Amino acid sequence: MTDIFYALADPTRRELLDRMFGAGGLTLTQLCEDLPMSRQAVAKHLAVLEAAELVAVRWRGRSKHHYLNPVPLAKIVHRWVGKFEDVRIEALAGFAEDIENRDQDKEKRRA
Repeated sequence: MTDIFYALADPTRRELLDRMFGAGGLTLTQLCEDLPMSRQAVAKHLAVLEAAELVAVRWRGRSKHHYLNPVPLAKIVHRWVGKFEDVRIEALAGFAEDIENRDQDKEKRRA
C-alpha cells in the first residue's frame, strides 16, 4: 500500500488519474494535453501509477491506452475509511435506539 500512497501524494499524478476517470483509455499524447511539463515527465508519472497498479494499460496496435484501476483505491477505502464508517453506523444505531427508548418512556408515563 506504500506504493499507492506515494503515487497519490503527487498532484500531477492525481490529475492524471482524474483525467482517466473522466475519460478512460487515454494515450500518453492525450494525457499530456494542457500539462505544463514534457512528455517524458508525464511518462515517468505514469510509470509510478502503473507500479502502484492504479493504472491499467491496454495496447491497441501501436497505441498504449491508460485506464484508471479502481481496485487499489477500493482497498484503501475498505481498510482506512471503512473503519470510521462502521463507527458512524454504530453511533447512528445507538442514537436511534436512544430515541426509541425515550419515546417508549413517554408513552408509559402517559398511560
